[in-house]
Amino acid sequence: MTDAPTPETRDYRDTVFLPKTDFPMKAGLPQKEPGILARWQGMDLYRRLRDARQGREKFILHDGPPYANGDMHIGHALNHILKDMVVRTQSLLGKDAPYVPGWDCHGLPIEWKVEEEYRKKKRNKDEVPVEEFRAECRAYARQWVDRQREQLKRLGINGDWDNPYLTMDFDAEATIVGELLKFAESGQLYRGAKPVMWSPVEKTALAEAEVEYEDITSTQIDVAFEIVDAPNCRELEGASAVIWTTTPWTIPVNQALAYGPDVEYVLVSANGRKLLIAAELSAAFAARANVEINTIKTIKGSDLAGTIARHPMHALGGFFAKPRPLLPGDFVTTESGTGLVHMAPDHGEDDFDLCKANGIEPVFAVEGDGRYRADWAWLGGEGSVINPKFNAPDGPICTALREAGALVAASADYKHSYPHSWRSKAKVIYRCTPQWFVPMDKAIPTGDIGGIFAQQALRAH
Repeated sequence: MTDAPTPETRDYRDTVFLPKTDFPMKAGLPQKEPGILARWQGMDLYRRLRDARQGREKFILHDGPPYANGDMHIGHALNHILKDMVVRTQSLLGKDAPYVPGWDCHGLPIEWKVEEEYRKKKRNKDEVPVEEFRAECRAYARQWVDRQREQLKRLGINGDWDNPYLTMDFDAEATIVGELLKFAESGQLYRGAKPVMWSPVEKTALAEAEVEYEDITSTQIDVAFEIVDAPNCRELEGASAVIWTTTPWTIPVNQALAYGPDVEYVLVSANGRKLLIAAELSAAFAARANVEINTIKTIKGSDLAGTIARHPMHALGGFFAKPRPLLPGDFVTTESGTGLVHMAPDHGEDDFDLCKANGIEPVFAVEGDGRYRADWAWLGGEGSVINPKFNAPDGPICTALREAGALVAASADYKHSYPHSWRSKAKVIYRCTPQWFVPMDKAIPTGDIGGIFAQQALRAH
């Protein structure tokens, strides 16, 4: 057997014809990009593009501004690069496509950073004159505007960097006030109230994005509200409707109770007193309260209509002496508690909506720092409502309820998820605050529009 001949290899390099380029094999962008950016700046590229498109159809991109707090991250880069591509494309299509960058300079993050510096210096923020505090916040925001601007320019974003819009500019603030005035003059602006997520530590409302949930252990209590009138079931008079809550601090601002119209309730006897609870939750209640119960009567939820109770602290008079009606609530369930929910319209969305629908208004008893108003008859001016000791079974709330004979059960062992501020890591609460509203579901009366526009036209001249 002989070896096969080795095939002849051929060099094909001379047969391949490729275009020649002056582009280097390695881009070397870290070295080249600064030169490109300097060239664009030197030739005033943005202004020249705008001048070349004068009189053309406009394309306006309204840029949602980044927050003037901290360095740019990959999200900012992606956002601005994509917008830059859109604006440049529209310019290449022949349109006048300006890009005016902007910065959001208002809000808690900036204030919190300035306050951090105060804390490092052991300086009490509340003792700082408001003008000085605002000036320091402006200086902090300006510092980050300048830094972020250079970071965005380094990404090659083409825009009017010398004339950005800043929400803290006095002209911008005046424009906002002017637009708000238009709503007021048209009758669309009104003063109202609404519960919002509130941080007693930061003394401000928080957006949902600023809230994180943590597992905590809280005090849970069962409280008896004596029934004084029950037109559909007289046997309930003298008995007590029992509510369960994990926020004892809301009892001092209770204004009503809610029941489920389709829930079945039972009147039971326990330790010589009559109590009203949901039938499905009676066993869990008995275990929680460590009592033996005997059912006296079964009652339909719908039969509780018109029933009136009184606050455990009614002896204080005034606000606490007012009747506490039992109201039907479609949010009442038998998943936990007693099947009866105490309503504090200042501190819950369901509470607020149900009470408002029945003519019960919030009382704004809790201040921005989480304390009851100094003039509040019960616990006024005392500890913060988010303080665990304030809500503890041996704390001032439970002690007063116990002395009034209204505390049926209390324990500091309820584990659940609870909202916290992601900045301060402190608990947040629902707190009703006065606010301005513009209703979007109500049109301006047709007859008023002409007069409104006429007034605006007269002022314009």
